[in-house]
Amino acid sequence: MKKINLINAVLFSVILFSCQKQDVIPPLENTQNEDLTGYQEIASINLGGLGAAEITAFDPSTDRLFAVNNSAENKIDVIDMRNPANLTVIKSISMLPFGGYVNSVAVSNGKLAAAVESANKQSLGKVVVFNTSTYDEIRSITVGALPDMVTFSLDGNYIISANEGEPSADYLNDPDGTVSIIKISDYSVVTLNFASFESQLANLASKGFRIFGPGKNFTKDIEPEYVTVSDDSKTAYVTLQENNAIAEIDLASATITKITPLGFKDYSLPGNGIDPSDKDSKIEFANYAKVYGIYMPDALAFFNYNGTPYLFTANEGDSREYTAFTEMKRVNAVTLDATNFPTAAILKADAILGRLNITTTLGDPDADGDFDALYSLGSRSFSVWNATTGSQVFDSKNELDIKAKDLAIYDDARSDDKSVEPESVCLGRMGSKNIAIIGMERADAFAIYDITNPTAPVFVKMYKTGDAPEGIIFIPASKSPINQSLIVTSNENDGTIKIYKTTKL
Repeated sequence: MKKINLINAVLFSVILFSCQKQDVIPPLENTQNEDLTGYQEIASINLGGLGAAEITAFDPSTDRLFAVNNSAENKIDVIDMRNPANLTVIKSISMLPFGGYVNSVAVSNGKLAAAVESANKQSLGKVVVFNTSTYDEIRSITVGALPDMVTFSLDGNYIISANEGEPSADYLNDPDGTVSIIKISDYSVVTLNFASFESQLANLASKGFRIFGPGKNFTKDIEPEYVTVSDDSKTAYVTLQENNAIAEIDLASATITKITPLGFKDYSLPGNGIDPSDKDSKIEFANYAKVYGIYMPDALAFFNYNGTPYLFTANEGDSREYTAFTEMKRVNAVTLDATNFPTAAILKADAILGRLNITTTLGDPDADGDFDALYSLGSRSFSVWNATTGSQVFDSKNELDIKAKDLAIYDDARSDDKSVEPESVCLGRMGSKNIAIIGMERADAFAIYDITNPTAPVFVKMYKTGDAPEGIIFIPASKSPINQSLIVTSNENDGTIKIYKTTKL
């Protein structure tokens, strides 16, 4: 058993796991211990305000940080990280020749991959690969519509992009949601849709899988969001956020092998209390019967522990809100079933459930016009799932909400929606500790958990960030320019990138 534990500790240490919108691959980590409770901001750089700092990727071979910047001009800013306490933009790579917004970047073996949507985002997008030293373009590869996230496999043989395929505002142009697999040896590409699973819809839907919207077209309604890859580089896992599921893909055969629906979170259970009102002038968590959260994860990360594959998910939630279709209403705007909600008049008060945003696509199974149950988006938590069985082995319940309240950074104005909004998850290793870093977009914070036992993560500390952290990456000491681990946050609302360092023990 000790030998197995050691092997898996080494496997974990060779990977800088999936952070929001990127994967990075370091070598063996050193054995130094650092203080998980002692992180301090050591540097901040403003790249230009709203939309100027969404996602970053670090290249250890050049000590350069590559930052997506979609503010005034679509570009990738290159930041000198040789001295992390003194950040300087040394180059900007214009992305205007390649299409529209850049949505993601990733680095591997001196290559920078960028996911670029088309100027008409319903058209096919691109993954563009650059040399991280010279910034020269290596190859531009056509992928599916709206590539939202790109990553490399650990062995460096594949680039995988999750192509969200969002519809136009009028819903007249809704491309397939797809996943593209690029072989780096020759930059050939296979783009997969999910048509082969359409016959399983009834079974998938019974477990919480969602197909909804105008037309309810299976392949068009699936929206891949985020990708992580197993440590043996054989399997990719993709969040289908709006659909409330995770897909599994065999990379060698370029085949989607499984869709796992994630079910719903029951807010009536102990520890799952929520504050559903932004108009009650207080932050108070309570349980509610027949009220559920739809997990709908954004980011996910893979962890092999003692031979068991686990997936960590940040359960953000996301709504479809278009000119032709909007799924959301507040509880005070719908009719509640009198049997299931006998105190409906009280519950619909703004200070109780009235302000809670719910989807109108679930909760009325008998189609009689009233809601038998209420389903809100996201679960205000992060979860751990057994990747083989699909079973949930851990959920943080409402701990992120409670810790944010304790730190006086809980945003009560978001109580009616998705609360702290867990969006990113990043795994890493510090000395003898395996850790998870959870980024919360609405709390403007990240939390560190000790995941030495991945089925029982333990909260360590929560840290304040810039406004709306979209991306978080962990740079292990072995890859850090200062031989100490670093945490990097990219904050999309204020356009800042912040660097955090702790002390050695």
